Amino acid sequence: MAEVKVIGSWISPFSARVEVALKLKGVEYEFIQEDLSNKSPLLLKSNPVHKKVPVLLHNGNPIAESLVILEYIDDTFPGTPILPKDPYERALARFWAKFIDDKVLPATMKVRSTKGEELEKVKEEVCELLKILDNELKKKKFLGGETIGLADIAGNFIALWAGVVEEVMGVELGVTEEKFPHLCRWKKDFLNSDVIKETFAPRDKLVAYFTERFKPAKTSE
Repeated sequence: MAEVKVIGSWISPFSARVEVALKLKGVEYEFIQEDLSNKSPLLLKSNPVHKKVPVLLHNGNPIAESLVILEYIDDTFPGTPILPKDPYERALARFWAKFIDDKVLPATMKVRSTKGEELEKVKEEVCELLKILDNELKKKKFLGGETIGLADIAGNFIALWAGVVEEVMGVELGVTEEKFPHLCRWKKDFLNSDVIKETFAPRDKLVAYFTERFKPAKTSE
């Protein structure tokens, strides 16, 4: 029986965060694919508060919430650091990870439920938030510095899933190299890193899944 297990889903950027962290650390783990439309007793028992993936099981002890799990992995396992040692740099990493989760991700997901003038406002909001990240990336390769760290792993949604949302919903957020040169360079570097390539689901597979999930329901005549 594996000492480390991940209850997750291949479609979830939050699950992917945990897998990336474990692979960076060189930790072997068992991945338990969760059916999000029919949640298992194991998931409900392991995360009774939120009832969501991912959940890390370490020696049978459950840890929920992806950012919490990332810090637990960094504290528990030796190997490539996910958070810097310097207290100030650690605080910055946590700040940018929280900025992505609390600001960028919710704004981007509004694209699914808005149209017309409201959609244009949402796109402006997303671009303003991404400009902040673009500016931060002027001075470093990754949000974590020269190597992938906590904030970069948190930003996996921006690197892959946001583009999937754009394609599926037929909306362009305007994230071009001309407007966001540093962010686009970061995306390429991030997605081309070995640990990311071996962890993330293929983009076309995600597009196909979410296209099927979000397509308009057929109405009876």
